[in-house]
This record gives sequence, C-alpha cells and structure tokens, in this order.
Amino acid sequence: MPGGVSSPVRAFKSVGGQPIVFDRVKGPYAWDVDGNRYIDYVGSWGPAICGHAHPDVTSALQEALEKGTSFGAPCELENQLAEMVINAVPSIEMVRFVNSGTEACMAVLRLMRAFTGRDKVIKFEGCYHGHADMFLVKAGSGVATLGLPDSPGVPRSTTANTLTAPYNDLEAVKELFAENPDAISGVILEPVVGNAGFITPEPGFLEGLRELTKENGALLVFDEVMTGFRISYGGAQARFGVTPDLTTMGKVIGGGLPVGAYGGKSEIMSMVAPAGPMYQAGTLSGNPLAMTAGIKTLELLQQEGTYERLEATTKRLINGIIEIAKENGLSITGSSISAMFGFYLCEGPVRNFEEAKATDTERFGKLHKAMLEKGVYLAPSAFEAGFTSLAHTDADIDATLKAFRESFSAIA
Repeated sequence: MPGGVSSPVRAFKSVGGQPIVFDRVKGPYAWDVDGNRYIDYVGSWGPAICGHAHPDVTSALQEALEKGTSFGAPCELENQLAEMVINAVPSIEMVRFVNSGTEACMAVLRLMRAFTGRDKVIKFEGCYHGHADMFLVKAGSGVATLGLPDSPGVPRSTTANTLTAPYNDLEAVKELFAENPDAISGVILEPVVGNAGFITPEPGFLEGLRELTKENGALLVFDEVMTGFRISYGGAQARFGVTPDLTTMGKVIGGGLPVGAYGGKSEIMSMVAPAGPMYQAGTLSGNPLAMTAGIKTLELLQQEGTYERLEATTKRLINGIIEIAKENGLSITGSSISAMFGFYLCEGPVRNFEEAKATDTERFGKLHKAMLEKGVYLAPSAFEAGFTSLAHTDADIDATLKAFRESFSAIA
C-alpha cells in the first residue's frame, strides 16, 4: 500500500515513527496489535460519537446482516434515515445517500453548476471537501501535513474554476464575486473548520456568506461531513442559525460504516436523476448496513441530555489542555464546540489556515509521541480536529489530562 496506509492522514509522516496498527476498538478505547490500549480522540475521524462498537448499534447490525449486506435496490431503511435527516437538518427537504463524504461533495459540486448554469465555485483555504480534482486547491490537513503542493494529476483547466479565499474573510469573498460577475455557482465551506486544526466562524461570517450568495444568485453549501450531528443534532446550521441551500454529510449518519449524503431544497434536489437531468449514481448507495447503523446512532443521539454531556466533556478536556500547557510556559490557543475540539501550539487567535500554520509542528510531533507512550491516541497531525464521544468518562478525561501534564512537562 502506498505509504503503508489506505489514507494519507493515517500515516505518521509529520509526527515521526510508524503508524499504530489497530486490532479492535470499544467505547472510547482502541487496542493495537500488541495489546496496548489507548484513549482514542480520533474516533474514526468523527463517526464514533456514541463510542466505538456501541452495543445497540452492533446488535442492530447483526440483525441486519441476516437479511443481506447489499440489495442494489430500494430498501425501507433508506426512507427511515432520510426522514430522520430531513427532520433534523434545517436546509434539507430532500436527500440522496452516497458512500462517502468525498462522493457527496463531488455530487453537490456538479449540482451547484447544473442548477445555476455557472462553472466557478468559491472554497476556503484549509477547508477539505474530499479528493475530487476541483477541490484539491489549498485543501487543508492531508496536503498540509504531508507538505504537498496542489496535487499532481489535477488539470489546470479543472482548478481554473476554483476560487479561494481565507476563511473568516468576507471582504475577500465580496471581491471574488465582483471580479467574476454571474460566473460563480456557489460557495462551499466547512461551517466549522476541522481540517486545518479547529477553527470556528467569527460572528457574522456565516450570516454574511448567506447574504452575499443570495445577492449574487449563487448557492451556499455547508460541508457538514464532520459537523453534522456532532456540533448539534441539526448540525452547525442549527447551532448557528444560518440555513444554506445545500448540505453534505457523512461519518455520524453511518454510525461507523461507509456513508455520505447530500441534500437541500426540493427545488434544487429535483435536478438530480432520475427526477432531473443531473446524473449521479452508486451501486452501494443506501446500503442496508450503513442505513441501520445510522438510524440506531441518531436514535441514541436523540436521548435527553446527550449534547449537554458532550459539550461538558469536551470543554473540560480543552480547558485542561490549555491550562496545563500555559503552566509549562508553552504558547497555546484552543477551543471546542460540542464534541469537537482543537488546539495550536502558538499564540492565538487562529482565524484561518494561514494563521494556523504558525503552530509549532515539530513540538507537536514530540507531544504526539509522548502522549502515545502514555496511552492517548491523538490525530497524527497538527492540522486535525479532535473528537470526544458519549463513551468518554470523567476518569478518561482525568487520565488524558494527567498524560498531557507529563508530556507538556517533557517537551517544554
């Protein structure tokens, strides 16, 4: 396998050493093939919001397995999960299931252009929307971690239609619209950036994008593959009260199985085949196992007090990390929302990817190694968000902060 991994962000190239090879996961823990246990803050990069291998999810999957692993035809489960997504996410009136977040973003890009009749799209530096050609421009964590330029193999003619602006910079977006009148199909962004570390929108930024796109006849797209059902049950759009035209999702809505989805206003989604002329298809889309895991996960998230608990756990973790780093004389800035968090080893604030690059990546590599030795698994990149789950207990947070105290002391 190239680099020994099936996805670049799993490699330890930026932190040193070889990647940990996992054998099993359960709750907030992961075990490697040598039997070492880690408190896990990667959570399969987001899906494990209820904890790994939740008994309700695995039990439902065992029942579903008896009925078959793939139908290649409509199933009732698709309708159940679609209804749950539509009821939860403000922007979604109609939804199409696919197999990954990348696939969802590829499809929504085509839909933006089909609906508006325009070719250009605005994305933000450091936001990652999958590895489709048109999105591999200033694409955040994976590329930044490996020190790669815009990917070879991507034609210039493709990226010529991708315009970029710094995150949290409304003026830059205004200028792009002014320079490209009636040519921009839409603006796509992570409403909370999880692929350049963890960057939150400044007050008025999302609202400003909503107004700018309306004024210019363009669509606003929230990539909620990470934030969907994690920032809140209705996603970042529900949390911040800003409703986009289209939304992409993944991770949590598959409960740990491969899944993606895109949806939005019925007027726009009716362009998608077979209702309309914009073609998109997938043999395994709406897979019964993924739908089962997604339904059960969303049912668990609907329980009373879920998001209050996630918020409290994550806030206690990030506040502790920041306090301990400062006690050791280290520059640090960090924040959290619900079950996502992140920190940078530099002075803040960090409002965009350019400012995020000030983080001390060399020191982070040393920190990552020290934390592994103490049984805590962090993302092997200084440019990735971290994830907590309902399975993380107070004792897990205590043990994690103890490990940070010893590790920060060692690298200070």
